[in-house]
Amino acid sequence: MDNEILVHETEVEVHGDLYIVNVFCRNDGRHFAKTRFGDDDIIINDGASLEEVLDKHEKLLPLAITSRQMFNKFPLSPRKGNTF
Repeated sequence: MDNEILVHETEVEVHGDLYIVNVFCRNDGRHFAKTRFGDDDIIINDGASLEEVLDKHEKLLPLAITSRQMFNKFPLSPRKGNTF
């Protein structure tokens, strides 16, 4: 994203592991938070203020982590007769 400025960085502990949360501000004044799990795996949340985006991100981060852990434990495999 162009014209983003890092305004805050923090660590959040979830299930005993630490995750880095970077919060950026855009030219329009809105903020967004990023946590990188891997090269192609990033969770991003946006909000009107630093406080709003941090609150949202810290609530959704455990869900994102748990869903990734479940997917890794029980990967989807196509079953005969199932259509999605």
